[in-house]
Amino acid sequence: MSHSQQMANSRKPPGLRLLGGAGSLTTYQTLVLVLTFLAYTCFHMTRKIPSIVKSALDPQTKVGFSHWGRLHASRNALTTGWLPFNTADGSALLGEIDVAFLAAYSAGMFFAGHIGDRMDLRVFLTVGMAGTAVFTTLFGAGYWLNVHSFYYFLVIQMVSGLFQSVGWPSVVAVVGNWFGKSKRGLIMGIWNAHTSVGNIAGSLLAAFLLKFGWGWSFAVPSLIMALVGLMVYVFLPVSPEAMEIDSDGGELNCEKDAVKEPLLEPGQEVKHSAVGFLEAWRIPGVAPFALCLFFSKLVAYTFLYWLPFYISHTRIGGEYLSDATAGSLSTIFDVGGVLGGVLAGHISDRLNARAITAASFTYCAIPALFLYRTYGSMSMAWNVSLMFVTGMFVNGPYALITTAVSADLGTHSSLNGNSRALATVTAIIDGTGSVGAAIGPLVTGYVSSRSWSAVFTMLMAAALLAGLLLSKLVCAELQGKTHSSVSKDAGGEHGAYSDEV
Repeated sequence: MSHSQQMANSRKPPGLRLLGGAGSLTTYQTLVLVLTFLAYTCFHMTRKIPSIVKSALDPQTKVGFSHWGRLHASRNALTTGWLPFNTADGSALLGEIDVAFLAAYSAGMFFAGHIGDRMDLRVFLTVGMAGTAVFTTLFGAGYWLNVHSFYYFLVIQMVSGLFQSVGWPSVVAVVGNWFGKSKRGLIMGIWNAHTSVGNIAGSLLAAFLLKFGWGWSFAVPSLIMALVGLMVYVFLPVSPEAMEIDSDGGELNCEKDAVKEPLLEPGQEVKHSAVGFLEAWRIPGVAPFALCLFFSKLVAYTFLYWLPFYISHTRIGGEYLSDATAGSLSTIFDVGGVLGGVLAGHISDRLNARAITAASFTYCAIPALFLYRTYGSMSMAWNVSLMFVTGMFVNGPYALITTAVSADLGTHSSLNGNSRALATVTAIIDGTGSVGAAIGPLVTGYVSSRSWSAVFTMLMAAALLAGLLLSKLVCAELQGKTHSSVSKDAGGEHGAYSDEV
């Protein structure tokens, strides 16, 4: 066996080396989609847990819940709360926990992308999953160890955020390695359902386990994540090159004029050094999409962390819902998000216009937010319907930007065939968005104690700014569409932000 063959074989996952033989391109693509889908489902499953447990840690007084009942509640902390969170400033402390996690996550994201383009993504992703599982378990261990130190939970969440930051750049880079641009929006839109599926799974599982004690809501999902992480390490093929697959056969890239798809050319990885952080920022389109995602994730993560709490503390049809019921009901937002991600990806593929699609969804989110706040409390039917629509418009652009747009920009023509930018570009865009994701829940923790209407006003303003930040790219895409109607060659096969902005 030659040295190059030995090197290639060493990059193959141990499970596939053990099985021997070479699978087809379609087989490996399917395996990649399934494993990365499960992996990021687990990341979001563990990320969703604090929002479900929040009401158990800090049960604010509800109408019809007597002082006598609170004093005689059971010892499992479902109604009495958990020090230090069941105090007057409990909501603010929980908000600080959220922002600590997200601040560490966003900071780690920039380093994770830089590292991910320079090492084996399979190993890197496994480390992130294992670390997340361990520290999520440690947070829940505070229940059994009777820990009441705010700083214990704060530090645990910060370290967990660092490990979580490994996930997104890794899975997007791996999927981007295996799929071309022509149907990337639709494929990644469907694949991106892992975000909502993870939120739903985390909500339902954590809500179910609450009756056994809130610590179990952290421990069981962590075990599931550890098992999936083992599957990723054993079976995930990182790239066609690692599996010695010929990517020139036409299956991988439908567009044969592949100057725009340098990532998919065999051997490219060894011909270029990884793209630097500042160089990646200068790729046309990266900065405006990153800033747009800042405000999009601010809205999305405020719902992620506070929607179950908001539902349980808002009278719906004249009644308050239990913490477990509110957590289960909040999954409707994520179901709408699944549809929104698929629609945004499909529409952007058909129109060949990522910026126009993303901006349109963010503008539609503004009236959806207003209607949900105004009429969501009228009845359960109104709440479910408006929550679904809001989830669709809030998560649509978020899903599009973090998947197809990031993959497109990571293989931008300005890179002159350098394939080693996917993880870095993905990390820059999602890391910038995660700063907004940290700010939204933090501000909500303080503002919600005074007025939920003010919270929704903040979210509508953020959605407006997200759309406005894409104005230049939208105009460029519209100009490209106008030119292409005059001349087929002028418009090009790619979105306006790809080559002109």
